Amino acid sequence: MKDSAEQGHGDLKRSLSNRHIQLIALGGAIGTGLFMGSGKSISLAGPSILFVYMIIGFMLFFVMRAMGELLLSNLEYKSFIDFAADLLGPWAGFFTGWTYWLCWIVTGIADVIAVSAYAQFWFPDLPQWLPALLCVGLLLALNLITVKLFGEIEFWFAMIKLVAIAGLVAAGGYLLCNPELLSGASRVSLDNLWNDGGMLPHGWTGFFAGFQISIFAFVGIELVGTAAAETHNPRVTLPRAINSIPVRIIIFYVLALATIMVVTPWRDVVADKSPFVELFLIVGFPAAAAWINFVVLSSAASSANSGLFSTSRMLFGLASEGDAPRAFHRLSKRAVPSNGLLFSCLCLLLGAMLIYLIPDLMHAFTLITTMSALLFMFVWSIILLSYLAYRNTHPALHVASQYRMPGGRLMCWVTLSFFAAVLVLLALKDDTRPALFLAPGWFLLLGLAYARRRAVVSFEQGEELV
Repeated sequence: MKDSAEQGHGDLKRSLSNRHIQLIALGGAIGTGLFMGSGKSISLAGPSILFVYMIIGFMLFFVMRAMGELLLSNLEYKSFIDFAADLLGPWAGFFTGWTYWLCWIVTGIADVIAVSAYAQFWFPDLPQWLPALLCVGLLLALNLITVKLFGEIEFWFAMIKLVAIAGLVAAGGYLLCNPELLSGASRVSLDNLWNDGGMLPHGWTGFFAGFQISIFAFVGIELVGTAAAETHNPRVTLPRAINSIPVRIIIFYVLALATIMVVTPWRDVVADKSPFVELFLIVGFPAAAAWINFVVLSSAASSANSGLFSTSRMLFGLASEGDAPRAFHRLSKRAVPSNGLLFSCLCLLLGAMLIYLIPDLMHAFTLITTMSALLFMFVWSIILLSYLAYRNTHPALHVASQYRMPGGRLMCWVTLSFFAAVLVLLALKDDTRPALFLAPGWFLLLGLAYARRRAVVSFEQGEELV
C-alpha cells in the first residue's frame, strides 16, 4: 500500500472559501512594492507617480481578464501553466511554470530584505540577516499546515494591510480638514500635489523612471489564478476577485500615495525608507509609526507567505507533467506539497545571503525587484499570448463564455506593447540595467533544461519501440 503522501498524490483540496480568495487576491496585489518601494518611486516621479500606478493597473486588468476567461473556459485548468501548455505547447508550460516559481523566489527574497529593513526600526543593532532567517523559518512552519489554515492566516494578514491603508487615508483626510493639529510640522494641503514643480517635477524622464518599482508593486496580482484550483466555486469567486481590481487600485494605491504626498510634500519623502512609516514620524506620531512599521513588516511577510504557497503549487504542477522531479508531486498527510515548500524555502535563504553580501538594503532591493518585474512581465505576456491562441483555436468557447475579456485581441497587443516599452525604460537606468543582463541567463538555462528533457523523452520512447 502506498504511503499517505502518495495517497494524496494529485489531489489538491478545494479548501479555500470566497472570503479567502478575495483577501488572497487583495493581499497578493498589495505588498512590499507599495509599502517599501513607493518611497523611491515618489522621489523619482513626484506626484506623477499616481498616473504611473493607474496606467499599470489599467494594463494589468486586461491580463487578469484574459486569465479569467481562460481559466473558466475549462475547469480542468488549475493555473496558467495548464492553459499555456495546452494552447501554446509543452515548452510554454515548462518555461512558464519554472519562471513563475523563480518569480516568487526572487520576490520572496525582496520581501525578506524588506523584513530586515523594517526590523531595523526597533532593533538597529540586530544583524540584518537574522530577521530574514527567522521570517523564512516561520513561513515554512505556517505553510506546512493545512491549505485552509494558510487561507485563514493570509486572510488576516491581508486584513491588517487593508485596515492600515484605510486608516492612513482616513487620518490624512482628517489632518487635511484640521491642519492646525500639526503646528510646526509640514504644511498639509492638496496643493502639495502640484505646487512644487507641478505634477511632473522631474519631467517625462522622472515619470518614466517611476515605472520600475511601480511594476513590482503589482506582482502577485495574478495569484488569484494560482489559488483558483483550491476554491469551492471558481465560476463565482474568480470573476468577483478580478472585477474588484480597478477599485482596489484606486483605493489602496492611488489614494494611499496621494494621502502621503498631501501630508508630506513629495520632496520630503525619503527614497530608501517606507513613506508609510516616515509619514507618522514627520507629523510627530511615533507610536503610530511603530504600529505602521508592524503593518508593513507583516505585509512583507504576507507577500512572502503567498509566494511560498504559489511556488509549492507550481512545483507540484510541473512534477505532474514530468517537468520537475517526482518528489515535488508528493503530498503530505494534510494535502500540502511539502517537498516543494522545503525546496523553495532553501532557495529563499539566498535572501539572507544577499543581505550579507550587499549591506546596502535599498541597492539589493532595487536589483531584486527589477529582476522580479522582468520575470513577472514574461509570465503576464505568456497569459496574453495564450489568450490570442485560444481565440484562434477555440472561437466557439469564446462565444459561449460568460466572462469575456473586454477589448479582446486589440487590448492583448496594446498590453504586450506596454510591457515592451517598460523593458526599454529599465534599460535606460543604471540601477535597473544589471537585471536585464541577468534575465537572459535564466531563459538560456531553461532552454538547455527543456532540450535535455525532450532528448530524454525521445530516448525513452525509442527504447519502448525497440
